[in-house]
Amino acid sequence: MSDDPGTTVYEAAGGMPFFEEVVARFYEGVVTDEVLRPLYPDDLTESKAHLALFLAQYWGGPSTYSEQRGHPRLRMRHMPFRIGAAERDAWVRHMTAAVRSTCADRGTLPEVEARLLDYSESAATFLVNAPD
Repeated sequence: MSDDPGTTVYEAAGGMPFFEEVVARFYEGVVTDEVLRPLYPDDLTESKAHLALFLAQYWGGPSTYSEQRGHPRLRMRHMPFRIGAAERDAWVRHMTAAVRSTCADRGTLPEVEARLLDYSESAATFLVNAPD
């Protein structure tokens, strides 16, 4: 990412504006997705804020997410929702498109994009809690 071993993905990506943009683009896909949309509340404002803060914190940004919401406990927070292969695949599809388009528009380093995509795939798989 950088010659500086202390550079985080958060910094290399461009900080909070990058993650806010990824999340905005992600939710553009969610709002019209017949598989995912029913899993979200009518008002997506908090969902967007939570995801942007979580991603920023995960990738080395400020710990605002944990300060506001406590430990991420991703699996526990998602357990009330049925997440099978269809939900996982839809989530990955929208997140992949959001990451790729944001990285392309911002000229983000390919290594940053690859790490974000790898994480998205593994995190979505980790949250699957229902067999198809």
